[in-house]
Amino acid sequence: MSKVRKNMVLLMVVDCIIIAACTALSFVLYANGDLSKIGTSSAILFGLFSIALSVISFYFGSMYKRVWQFASIGEMMLIFRSATVGMGLAYVVTLIMKEVLYVPLSVAINSYLLVMLGVGASRFAIRLLKDRYVKQDLSGFKKTLIIGAGSCGVVVARELMSNVNSNLLAVGFIDDDPVKLHQSVVGLPVLGNREHIQDVVAKHEITEIIIALPSATRKEISDVISTCKQTNANMKIIPRINDLLEGKISMKSLRNVEVEDLLGRDPVILESDGIKDYIEGKVVLVTGAGGSIGSELCRQIISFNPGQLLLLGHGENSIYQIHRELSYKGIKLIPIIADVQDRARMEDVFRKHRPQVVFHAAAHKHVPLMEENPSEAIKNNVFGTRNVADLADQYGSHKFVLVSTDKAVNPTSIMGTTKRIAEMYIQCLAKQSKTSFSAVRFGNVLGSRGSVIPLFKEQIAKGGPVTVTHPEMIRYFMTIPEASRLVLQAGAYAMGGEIFILDMGEPVKIADLARDLIKLSGLEPNVDIMIEYTGIRTGEKLYEELLLNEEGMTDTKHDRIFIGRPVNFDRENIELELRRLERILGQDKEMIQELLSRIVPTYSGGKRDTNKVLVPSS
Repeated sequence: MSKVRKNMVLLMVVDCIIIAACTALSFVLYANGDLSKIGTSSAILFGLFSIALSVISFYFGSMYKRVWQFASIGEMMLIFRSATVGMGLAYVVTLIMKEVLYVPLSVAINSYLLVMLGVGASRFAIRLLKDRYVKQDLSGFKKTLIIGAGSCGVVVARELMSNVNSNLLAVGFIDDDPVKLHQSVVGLPVLGNREHIQDVVAKHEITEIIIALPSATRKEISDVISTCKQTNANMKIIPRINDLLEGKISMKSLRNVEVEDLLGRDPVILESDGIKDYIEGKVVLVTGAGGSIGSELCRQIISFNPGQLLLLGHGENSIYQIHRELSYKGIKLIPIIADVQDRARMEDVFRKHRPQVVFHAAAHKHVPLMEENPSEAIKNNVFGTRNVADLADQYGSHKFVLVSTDKAVNPTSIMGTTKRIAEMYIQCLAKQSKTSFSAVRFGNVLGSRGSVIPLFKEQIAKGGPVTVTHPEMIRYFMTIPEASRLVLQAGAYAMGGEIFILDMGEPVKIADLARDLIKLSGLEPNVDIMIEYTGIRTGEKLYEELLLNEEGMTDTKHDRIFIGRPVNFDRENIELELRRLERILGQDKEMIQELLSRIVPTYSGGKRDTNKVLVPSS
């Protein structure tokens, strides 16, 4: 016999006992305890009819097909309906057989009420027995506070109470609704609002916090997390409102709170029509398509139905990965292994595929590495960009968007300087080309290759220390999807020559970021994991800027995108300096720095010849 059938038979036996006891008790109550006044045959027959008809009613009412450990209001209504039908039929039989079977109406009513109470109690006892709150030994459980006593929080609480594989013990809720304060929700108290989180955690010795606010804004979530950070409790979060709508909330849907949640930035809303106009049906080339930004650009571009998407990159593994990921989307993908420094290879790509839209994301981005390898930074970031931009102009691409960086503004690093030269070069092309050349400038991207976040996580996993260059170092951060969407949106606004600046929100101290990551890992900064300051590295700045003084800034139709006023440069001068730069590749670093200072006067990394600087043309 299967386990399901065994459980069904067991429930039937329990119901038979309950119904027999309830009908017998009803006769005893009717006779005020004087058993001699009870018609024995009537009591026995009524009990048998009640048992038989009620069990049949329970069976066809699907009461034996329910998982009672999750019993709720719906199951209570089912018991009410099934008991009413079963006991009602039993009384009807007594009326039909009234000549040989007499059952007073009060006995029938009491039997009916007692059966409902008894069967209901038996079913909800199953839920209680499955509920960990009846367990006396709670030493292995983590006391858990749920933020949000709404629909999502209730589902989470019930999951915790019924999930035998969970070691989390829900203690109560936090909710800002004053009506719920000090009330009970699914048997758990609402212990306060978000202002009381620290006191509640301390008083109840909370070790885990679950944020169950899937419909809250990013800013609201960020504020809640900031408060929870003041405690020593670990944090988890219900990630998406869709999980609630689709009934997918379970212990598996909980995730750790990530640094992205701390930024408090609302999702980017795109003007889809403008992007669709320049991408749909077009041949789109993404250089650096295997990189963090390049690959996300490809994911975003796919949704706008390009005619073809060219995935170009130097690393075969990364291109293989993004091609495999996107190959099921129904768009023609063409993986291309090529180096943007190789002019002949790039010309072959343009001649063969004639890309109409080019997103140039290929670049060397590691500041310290490029300080040690300046010639490689120049070859890739300057001459690689020149190759792709020249070919876009030569083969009549409609749009060319350069992915740039805030490190190009008043650069102190070789990497930042090479990106600034790339910006200058495409601005020169924009003045005389039919191709719309533009650049998009933004700061650090969370989770990108070379980002400080993976480094900190690795250091925390090893037990520390976490290394920060300077206690006052500040950076702007945004997520990879956010940056990629804004790049696409900026491309829709591009007319030629613009440098688009993305709204990066509030800057973040790197030291605070390190402390947050340590706390989000359930550890205490400078107690469990030490933070060490190593000193600013060559080429680094304490803070980054997004705009040159002479650029100014104007708004666009998108509240996250601004335009720096184009600075006009003489192309002949730039071409001359680039030829000089080519000739000294591989020379000593000081010579390279000196020439970079000539090309980009705001570069402060090397010696300057103030008599020979490249100045904006009038």
